[in-house]
Amino acid sequence: MNYLTNAGGLLLNVIFGALVALFVLRLLAEANRADFNNPICQFLYRLTNPVVRPLRKALPSVRRVNLAALVIALVIECVKVLLIVLLAGLPVSVLGILVMGLAELLDFFLLTWIVVVFVWSLMSMLSTDRYHPVARFVTALAEPLVRPLRGRMTIGGLDFSPTIVLLGLFLARILIAQPLQDLGGRLLVGM
Repeated sequence: MNYLTNAGGLLLNVIFGALVALFVLRLLAEANRADFNNPICQFLYRLTNPVVRPLRKALPSVRRVNLAALVIALVIECVKVLLIVLLAGLPVSVLGILVMGLAELLDFFLLTWIVVVFVWSLMSMLSTDRYHPVARFVTALAEPLVRPLRGRMTIGGLDFSPTIVLLGLFLARILIAQPLQDLGGRLLVGM
């Protein structure tokens, strides 16, 4: 039965991860003012609008942060954690599910930033079309993180600002998201 539980957990992580990715990318696109005419942004808005639009009336944006998309992503993570807990046969702890859902969402944000900054730095090293929709979207998401350090971390003509940003994001995963996940895990098993 353990193999079946692992397979079910994998499927839940993939399905719910794809759903969370839609809302997180929409949130990041809005927060960073990505070009709305970009086909990727239009795809994200088209898929998420039926759920986000009704909630925006109750949860308006605060400083370019779409609270409706954030709450939806948190609810999806909490439902995923609940289903995994039920699949594993553990007792349900509402506080544990909430903390674990928050930790999973924070880790997802950090991992998304890591992938975006890495892809952006890789694209800047290769000769890619700067006007390609993917390049414009990735640049819109990565620029705000790298811009404060650009030019300050240059050694011998090489800019190490993406490396410093990636290091900071990895440290945030280790020092913030992981302890929060451990706390959520302890609350789930009742320790």
